Amino acid sequence: MSHSHRTETAHTFQVDLRGLVDLLSHHLYSSPRVYLRELLQNAVDAITARQALTPGAPGSITVRTGDTLTVTDTGVGLTEADVHRFLATIGRSSKRTADGGLDGAGLDAARGEFIGQFGIGLLACFVVADEITVLSRSAADPAAPAVEWRGHSDGRYTIRTLPASAMPEPGTTVRLTPRADNAEWTSPDQVVALARHYGGLLRHEVTVVDPRGTAHRVNAAPPWERSHRSPLARKEALTAHCRELFDFTPLDTIELDLPAAGLRGVAYVLPTAVSPAQRAGHRVHLKGMLLTDQAPELLPDWAFFVRCVVDTTSLRPTASRESLYEDGTLSAVRDALGERIRDWLTGLAASDPALLHRFIDTHHLAVKALARYDDELLRIVLPWLPFETTDGNVTLEEFARTHPTLLVTRSVEEFRQVAPIASAAGLGVVNGGYTYDRDLVLRLPEIRPGTAVSDLDPATVTAHLDAVDPTAELRAAGFLAVARETIGVHDCDVVLRDFQPVTAPALLLDNREARHERTRAGLAADSDGLWADILGSLRNETPRAQLVLNHLNPLVRQAVTITERGLAVTTAEALYGQALLLSRRPLRASESALLNRAFMGLLSHAMHHPGADTPGTDTPGTEPRKEL
Repeated sequence: MSHSHRTETAHTFQVDLRGLVDLLSHHLYSSPRVYLRELLQNAVDAITARQALTPGAPGSITVRTGDTLTVTDTGVGLTEADVHRFLATIGRSSKRTADGGLDGAGLDAARGEFIGQFGIGLLACFVVADEITVLSRSAADPAAPAVEWRGHSDGRYTIRTLPASAMPEPGTTVRLTPRADNAEWTSPDQVVALARHYGGLLRHEVTVVDPRGTAHRVNAAPPWERSHRSPLARKEALTAHCRELFDFTPLDTIELDLPAAGLRGVAYVLPTAVSPAQRAGHRVHLKGMLLTDQAPELLPDWAFFVRCVVDTTSLRPTASRESLYEDGTLSAVRDALGERIRDWLTGLAASDPALLHRFIDTHHLAVKALARYDDELLRIVLPWLPFETTDGNVTLEEFARTHPTLLVTRSVEEFRQVAPIASAAGLGVVNGGYTYDRDLVLRLPEIRPGTAVSDLDPATVTAHLDAVDPTAELRAAGFLAVARETIGVHDCDVVLRDFQPVTAPALLLDNREARHERTRAGLAADSDGLWADILGSLRNETPRAQLVLNHLNPLVRQAVTITERGLAVTTAEALYGQALLLSRRPLRASESALLNRAFMGLLSHAMHHPGADTPGTDTPGTEPRKEL
C-alpha cells in the first residue's frame, strides 16, 4: 500500500486592522466613549500586577487632556519582549499573573484581581484615534530600558527602546492623537465626565488634568465602605448618594452584602409607583470599574420598585464589558439579592409599620405580585394590603372582622354591578378583577383560619334579596310575563324582588359563563353547516343572566301596572338597558340598538299622551285622565 506525501506550509492570518476597528466600534461597543474605560482598565490591571509583585507600591492614574490625550499609570509596565509579545499580537490578553509576569492565555477566570478578561482593550482606542503611542518601563526588570510602541489604525507599528532617563519610574503612558470626527469624546469636560462615570469607584487614585493645569479627582470610596458617626448619618450619606446618582430621594435604603459573591452595594426604594413592565436599570461595577448602568437582570422581575448600585468581583462581563453574562453565578446572586430585599420588606412589619404603610400605598402591586409565590411574605403583608370591597378600600384583616364569609368577583364589571346591592344586603364582596387580587383573597383562609372565601355567584346575591309580597307579585304578573318574553331573547330572565338601595330600579346579575354562552349562541345563529353543528354541540346549560326589578323603586312600582302591551315592551327594554349601563361593561351593537329603540318608544308614547301620569291606567286612543 503506497502513501502519498504532501508538503504543508504554515501561514498566518493577515488581519485588516481597519476592518477590525470598524467591527469593534459599530458592533461590539455601544459608543466610542468606551475607549477611556479600556484605558483606565488596563491601567488598573497594571497597578494591581505591580502591587502583587511589590506590596505597597504606588498606585495612581493620571489623565491629561489637550491636543493629545495621555493616560499615565504607576503599574508594572512592559519590557521590550512584552511589547513584541502582546501589543503586536491582536486578540491576545496582556494581563498579568500574580507574580508580575505576563499571562499569555489571558482568559484564566481565577485571576480575581484583574478587571479585564479580553485582550482587545487597546484596540478600542483606534475608535477615536488614528495613532496610539505606548511608552512603558517595566517594574519586574529594573535594568530593562524604556520602550516605545507606536501603532497606526492601518496596521503599521514601530517599536524602539529609549534610555532610562526617558521614563525615570516604572509605569506606562498611553498617548492618543484624537481624530477630528471624534473630538467630542476627547474634549476636557467630556473626559472628566467619562472618567467619573466609569472610574468613580476605583480603588486607585484617578486624576484628570485639564489644559489649564487644573486637577480633578474623579473617584472616591463608595458610601457603603466609609465609616459614619451613627446609623442615621450613614443613612443620610446613602440618601445623598442616591440623589446624586439617580436624582430621587429614596423611600428607604437597603444595604446589600454578599461576601460569597464579593458583592457590596445598596438598593434604593423608589418613592413613586412604576409599571412592573418598566424594568429598572441597575449600576454594576466590576472591581470598582463601571460595567453597566442598565442591568435589569441583576434582580428578580418582581423587585421593580428598587434601583441598585453594586460593586462585585465575581460576576462575568460579556465580551464588550457592557453587560452581565447570564450564568449560574448571576442566577445565584439574583436570588440572594431578592432574598435580601424580601427580608427588608418582612422586617418592616415589626420595625417600622408607618414606613410599611407608605411603601404599600406606593408599591402595592409589586408586593401583591411577590406575595402570590412567597408564603412567609403572604402571611406578613396580606393583612396590610388594601383591596376594593363593598366597605370601600380596606385591608382584608379589617374586612374579615365584619364579614366572616368573603365573596370575590372574577372581574371589575361583576363587582361594579353587584356592589351597591350586596352592600345594602350586608354581603361582603371583594373586587377580584384587578391583577393578582383574586388569587390573594382566595388564599386568605391560610393566613386567617375560620374565614370563608368563595367566588361570587349571581344566585348568592339573589338569595339575599327579599321576596315580594304575593299579592303584589300577582298584580305584576301581566307586566312580568311581557318583560320575560321581551328580555328572554337576550338570554336573560326577569324576577321581581325588594332590595336596597331604593334608588336602584333594576340589577343585572350576570357572570362570565353566561356571557360566554350568549357569545357562543350568537355565533351559532350566524353560522351554518359544520361550524354551526360544532358550536351547537358546545351548548352549555349555564344559568341565564337575571334582570332583578326592585319593587321598592317608585319607577318599577309604576311600570308593573302597565297593561298596554306596546308600552310594557318598551318599558321592559328601557329597564334592561338601564341595568346594562349600570353594569359598566361595553355594550354590544344589539344592546345599543335596544337602548335607542326603548328611549325612542318612551319618547314617542310621551308625545302622544302628553298628560299621562300613570301609564298603567290609560289605553291607546283614550283621553288622558284628569286629576280631580
